[in-house]
Amino acid sequence: QVQLVESGGGSVQAGGSLRLSCAASGFTYGDYYMAWFRQAPGKEREGVACIASDGTTNYAESVQGRFTISQDNRENTLSLQMNNLKPEDTAMYYCAARRRSPYTSIWYCSRSSSNFYDWGQGTQVTVSS
Repeated sequence: QVQLVESGGGSVQAGGSLRLSCAASGFTYGDYYMAWFRQAPGKEREGVACIASDGTTNYAESVQGRFTISQDNRENTLSLQMNNLKPEDTAMYYCAARRRSPYTSIWYCSRSSSNFYDWGQGTQVTVSS
């Protein structure tokens, strides 16, 4: 059974940094691709960044150059380093995992929430101006 537990959220001032972590269990990283999503009150869930089985990454334009997604296969941990945070980054952040089908390339990942079935409980990030 896939389990995802996020941590590392908090409150920071604009321009600050936070590092989110997602402890994963119940699956082999090489068989999955992973992603970080966020959802602010009254807004749709947004795919922030994803990472493929081979480490290929993809970012939303709004976070490109500020956020970095990474995974530690030995520790089964997914991370999101967030620098130069802005008030508009305020949201609940979720990690998600999707098992790769036999027809999906190892370099492929998705930032579409409809592609994911396994989710963590979320961690809140609040950025003040």
